[in-house]
Amino acid sequence: MPLKITYLGHAGLLLDSGEHAVAIDPYLTDNPLATMKPAEVKCDAIVLTHGHEDHVGDTVAIAKANKATVYAVFELAMHLAEQGCAVEPTNTGGQVTTDFGFVAFTQAFHSSSYQGRYMGMPCGVVIQIAGVTLYHCGDTALFSDMKLIGDLYHPDIAAIPIGDRFTMGPATAARAAQLIQPKVAIPVHYKTFPMLVQSADGFKPRGVPVKVLEVGEVWEYEGLG
Repeated sequence: MPLKITYLGHAGLLLDSGEHAVAIDPYLTDNPLATMKPAEVKCDAIVLTHGHEDHVGDTVAIAKANKATVYAVFELAMHLAEQGCAVEPTNTGGQVTTDFGFVAFTQAFHSSSYQGRYMGMPCGVVIQIAGVTLYHCGDTALFSDMKLIGDLYHPDIAAIPIGDRFTMGPATAARAAQLIQPKVAIPVHYKTFPMLVQSADGFKPRGVPVKVLEVGEVWEYEGLG
């Protein structure tokens, strides 16, 4: 069965294997482009890259409604535990075995806070589900160890922020894709707000196919050989 990947908008993805579903950075309620409501998200796990409001989003409501476990860096996980969420705390360099595969957190170069409270280090995350490995870079600048992450995990898919100002822009994101060498790259974290890059047209990594998803679009990934 193909892995269904729904673009929730901004940096959010929903990965659905049929048996398990994992939401990443589900920012919906305050997202002007979101097409789904939190109550429509069905998942058994939520993975957060960092603590900013546009990534934590509707995590608490979705986690409670689905009895879903939240995987996040330690400080962010403890904050969500205070809100009544079931959590699996982790940190950069660590890997957690799950019912659907694994979750591994990598470094990212950004910041992380929630309503002024420090939320630990920002992260990228590698998720394996239904035999597919996805590397979500989180919010980050370009860094050369993206090549090492690619060499370690050989991701089928990389979700890469291209919106500029707060993360990489399209040109530097293209360099990131070339370092990671996934089978396909998905641009994320753009267009949501006027200050972000509004188009993925400039995201053209050499040698890496790009899949541009519209908000709410479901892509059935069956592998690219």
